[in-house]
Amino acid sequence: MISSLLGNVSQRAHSLLYRVSLMMKPQVVFVLGGPGAGKGTQCSKIVENYSYTHLSAGDLLRAEQGREGSECGQLIDSYIKEGSIVPVEITINLLRKAMEETMHKDDKQFRFLIDGFPRNEDNLTGWNTVMVDEADVKFVLFFDCSNEVCMDRCLERGKSSGRTDDNRESLEKRIQTYLQSTRPIIELYEKQGKVRTVDASHSLDKVFADVKAILDKEG
Repeated sequence: MISSLLGNVSQRAHSLLYRVSLMMKPQVVFVLGGPGAGKGTQCSKIVENYSYTHLSAGDLLRAEQGREGSECGQLIDSYIKEGSIVPVEITINLLRKAMEETMHKDDKQFRFLIDGFPRNEDNLTGWNTVMVDEADVKFVLFFDCSNEVCMDRCLERGKSSGRTDDNRESLEKRIQTYLQSTRPIIELYEKQGKVRTVDASHSLDKVFADVKAILDKEG
C-alpha cells in the first residue's frame, strides 16, 4: 500500500516538475531540532528578512488533521497524540502540494524552509524516492538545544498554544522519538558536510544573529 501511495506521489511530483519546468527548481533548507528548539520562531524571522517560504511539516499535518472531510485526519490525530511520526506518504504529499501552490502563485518564490522534516529514515527514503530530482536540498539548519530547555519551552507554550501534544507525557515521547529517529538523520547529513548548527539555547535575538550569519554566507 505504502509503495503504491509513494508511486502516486512520485507521479504527482513529476507532474509538478513538468508544469514548472521553466521556473527555478525548488531550493530547500531542511530545518531540524528537538521539540521546543525554536524552529518555527526562527523560520518566521527568516521569512521576514529573506525570500524564503516557511513550510512546517507539523503545521501542515495539524491543518490536515482538522480539515473537514480529510481522509487522513483521524490517522494523523492518533500519531500526533502518541508522539509518533506520521507515515511519510502523507507528509510528502502535503509538502509537495504546498510547494506547488506557492510556486504557481509566484514563480519567484522557489526557496523553502521545510521545518520538522525529514524526521526519520523512512522520511528521508521517501523524499529521496519522490523528490530527489524535483528539488535541491541546499543544507540542513540544525537548532541544537538540550532536552531540558526544550521541555520547559514546550510546557510554557502549552499554556496558550492549544496543541494536544504540548503536555509532559506527549513531550517525553516526542523527545525520545527525536533522539532515536531524527538525530541519526542529522548525523547522516553531517557526514555529507550539509549541516549548519546553531546553539538554540540562547535568546531569540542571539539565535537569529547566528542564523543570519549562516544564511548570509550560504547566499
